Amino acid sequence: MYEYEGLNNVLYTMLYGAAAMAAIIVGLYLLLRRHNAIMPQITSPKLLRQWAAAFLFATAASHIWWTVLGAVWLVDDRLLRNIINLTLDRLTFMPLMMVMLLRMLQDRKRKIWPIIVALAPLVGIAVWGIVNHDDRAEIAIEYYMRFVCICYIIYYVRALWQYNRWLHDNFADLQHKEVWQSLVFIICILLVYGAYTVWFFVGMTSEFLAQVNTFIIIGFILWRVETLQTLETYEEDPKTTAYLPDISILLKERCEDTQLYLQHDLTLQQLSLAIGTNRTYLGTYFTQQGITYNAYINRLRIEHFIRLYKEAKDSTQPITAKKLAEQSGFRSYITFSSAFKNFIGMTVTEWMKNV
Repeated sequence: MYEYEGLNNVLYTMLYGAAAMAAIIVGLYLLLRRHNAIMPQITSPKLLRQWAAAFLFATAASHIWWTVLGAVWLVDDRLLRNIINLTLDRLTFMPLMMVMLLRMLQDRKRKIWPIIVALAPLVGIAVWGIVNHDDRAEIAIEYYMRFVCICYIIYYVRALWQYNRWLHDNFADLQHKEVWQSLVFIICILLVYGAYTVWFFVGMTSEFLAQVNTFIIIGFILWRVETLQTLETYEEDPKTTAYLPDISILLKERCEDTQLYLQHDLTLQQLSLAIGTNRTYLGTYFTQQGITYNAYINRLRIEHFIRLYKEAKDSTQPITAKKLAEQSGFRSYITFSSAFKNFIGMTVTEWMKNV
């Protein structure tokens, strides 16, 4: 982590201070600004903005207490300094980072108390190390934190899988984008952690690398929060199933005939507004039909793709499956290929050969 020798390096001191200042500025921006600057047309989840701001403030605070304890207090007691600082880090921005990652997944509100319980033993380890002035406490904190991180990553990957299924069932062309962007943040965090711990980066090299990665994380958080739209879906209520408008007719007139399904990233909420109902009615209708919203939209898009392909083939125009898929409403060719195989029963290439 932070070393007192770093104060003798002017460039590192400037970079270290700039990272802390950037975290404070971006945190204040996310906390105080109500509308996005990067993508003004979308509304970010309010809770995510708050948790992201808290994480950035904790990141800045970590820079401050490592400097204070290293340069002002406990200058000559490296062990005590490291135990206190490591414990403060693990009990502040680490749980905040974990909660922020969970808040990026909008399929459900996951409990955060297990994170607090899992990190509580760090206090006991720190107290034991401080009282006995035992360097094994520093090692114990590191190894216990690695164990917690491994458990959290396993849990988060499982949560991402659930989130992916939820996106697949309720939103068009979002699942791949949402999932990989959440994974990017974990990779950035691991890069910072690795910069401090791997053996082939020694001395100030690891310190500089860690600060550069801190700027990357701050930038990614800002971009991720500003570009993550609030996603809503329906919660089926038995009271709403007593009466349903003739949604099939509305879908035919206002979605299929108007080719609304060609709109990229069309959501259940947007479709319900377009047909003049609400997402509860629309979601319940799809449930009663035994399909999902995503399956309905993909069916219309694939049928549109087939029409475009046959028209292009009849007119002897150059045919590119990727281009036709994009014209059919699919932003991702991977999503199109998967949906096509599920709907038709064969790959795009096999189907084109048969046609």
